[in-house]
Amino acid sequence: MRRPPGTAVLLALPILLGCSGGARTGDAGAEGKGEVVLFCSLDPIFSEPIKEAFERETGIRVRFQTDTEAVKTVGLVNRLIARKDHPEADVFWNNEIGMTLVLQEKGVLEAYKPAAAAEIPERFKDPDGWWTGFASRARVILYNTDLVKPEDAPKTLADLAAPRFKDRAAISKPLFGTGFTHAAALFETLGPDKAKDWYRALKANGVKVAAGNAMARNMVADGEVAVCVTDTDDANGAFLKNRPVRMIYPDQDGAGALVLPNSVALIKGGPNPENAKKLIEFLVSRQVEALLAKSESAQLPVRPGVEPHGERFDPAAFKAVEVDWTRLAARFDEVKTFVQEELNW
Repeated sequence: MRRPPGTAVLLALPILLGCSGGARTGDAGAEGKGEVVLFCSLDPIFSEPIKEAFERETGIRVRFQTDTEAVKTVGLVNRLIARKDHPEADVFWNNEIGMTLVLQEKGVLEAYKPAAAAEIPERFKDPDGWWTGFASRARVILYNTDLVKPEDAPKTLADLAAPRFKDRAAISKPLFGTGFTHAAALFETLGPDKAKDWYRALKANGVKVAAGNAMARNMVADGEVAVCVTDTDDANGAFLKNRPVRMIYPDQDGAGALVLPNSVALIKGGPNPENAKKLIEFLVSRQVEALLAKSESAQLPVRPGVEPHGERFDPAAFKAVEVDWTRLAARFDEVKTFVQEELNW
């Protein structure tokens, strides 16, 4: 079994031990066709309709667990690790990929290759079946059109450290969520020296460090800063409110933009293994990708033939950086140490 090395990144964070039940119910549960326990880090406004569609289609009740917004994914992952020997969950649906790789390394997952994922490109699936990716988001630059002229808009991530954006740029804290996974991707694709130099340049240029991507987006939309790095779903939230913003996929003349899929994995020893597999098959289906693409989160389909939310969310319209997910995961500890000890963020 291939596992990415060290992930001490979790050890400095509190382990959340609250339970939503935890009893082993088995697939022949108390109601209908039984139940399945889903831990999910995608915002409930987008994930609950998917859960409800699965319940209607299968008659299987989904016990749904999320966590607080600020460190949502990390909280759920710590809880899964803490309960590794007595798992309460059956399935982990992560709204990105990084912390799923941590669970793989910690031995929390069980390999499963869903038949419904046959159309999904290999780059979005673990070859041994430890996780399956679907419905993605991209890391993008967002700028305020009242504050930045199109000809002055940043085209690359490096541009955010330019003098014209002194004290006028924002990023999410690179210790959680997609900001953290993005940092690890930069360490892997650029090399740690160049990645560190970029973050140092941002800090020297007075970058604002927001608690999350939505906050960074709001800072741009409200004119508090001129530019930020955020996710496509957060950018769409600003579009839907007709805020004065424009989105750019960065580094199109270079490596390309980072695309991060949702990921789903089977929990080893979970209480409802057969229903868990049925849920995974449903989540990675074409039907769910289409629902997430149409939703206000504007998720980018990873399989061919699924209509995107609109032209600006079409994966065929931009260049994506190539990432080795296992090598990326091996960078987590290095990123955490750098961000906390040198940048002091």
